[in-house]
Amino acid sequence: MLAAPRGYCAGVDRAVIAVEQALEQYGAPIYVRHEIVHNKYVVRSLEQKGAVFVEETEEVPPGEIVIFSAHGVAPTVHEEAERGKLATVDATCPLVTKVHKEAVRYAKDDYDILLIGHEGHEEVIGTSGEAPEHITVVDGPDDVENVRVRDPEKVVWLSQTTLSVDETMETVDALQSRYPNLLSPPSDDICYATQNRQTAIKELAARSDLVLVVGSQNSSNSVRLVETALSHGARDGHLVDNAEEIDEAWLEGVDTIGLSSGASVPEVLIDGVLEWLAARGWDGLEVVQPVQEHMQFSLPKELRRDLRAEAAKKQAG
Repeated sequence: MLAAPRGYCAGVDRAVIAVEQALEQYGAPIYVRHEIVHNKYVVRSLEQKGAVFVEETEEVPPGEIVIFSAHGVAPTVHEEAERGKLATVDATCPLVTKVHKEAVRYAKDDYDILLIGHEGHEEVIGTSGEAPEHITVVDGPDDVENVRVRDPEKVVWLSQTTLSVDETMETVDALQSRYPNLLSPPSDDICYATQNRQTAIKELAARSDLVLVVGSQNSSNSVRLVETALSHGARDGHLVDNAEEIDEAWLEGVDTIGLSSGASVPEVLIDGVLEWLAARGWDGLEVVQPVQEHMQFSLPKELRRDLRAEAAKKQAG
């Protein structure tokens, strides 16, 4: 059974196309701060086209173009790019940008902001950087007891967009038991793609002996899909980058396989798994699509400017 929706979400699609278009418009090298999305195959493919991935903004030579990843960056990173005389393309997912703006707004109103997310994740680092004096990261329900706030009457929660819906609400419930007047954000911060993929895999899991999720280990939403499958009826579940990582021993005694992929996974990797399974007799296919998905985002506005000219001007100035 093949989950739908699966694979690329609108934010990932936008970010990958942004790198490809920048390479096409301006030529290599195009520098990218951190992995544009959390997928090994995508990163390698872009490297082969001339993208150079760096960990820190200071690694980019003056006068070059740097693209910020879909996970978002803190304001200090934009300042670093300005000091380094770099032209920038901000490929932050618009849904992540929405959370950034919420953090700024609540900090302006002097709220303590409890950011539910995984400590050290790039998205959490970027969001925290919008209001570091107001934000406390809450890494799951077990971390709630460590939370301290200035005024229990002025507390709001925000969330990393790629978390499990169930895990997030468990943390919210624990926080509300401590802070009954905890304010919720104006809209659910778990992104539509994360929710949709989890909805689909819950339906698969209830009918599957084995669930395979295609995605990289550093992809939060992909890891959550495996956890969701195991907690909703799947007897076994594994995260694999591609078909080569599947262990044939997993198929022993299995009648039904559920297959999905994280939001940063190109369809070619799913096709590879389907071919691998078909070659071993798993050629019957049923698509399970509990929800439809139509979201699209326009490309970053910076790609409409002449970035090479802008970078050269900054360097000269």
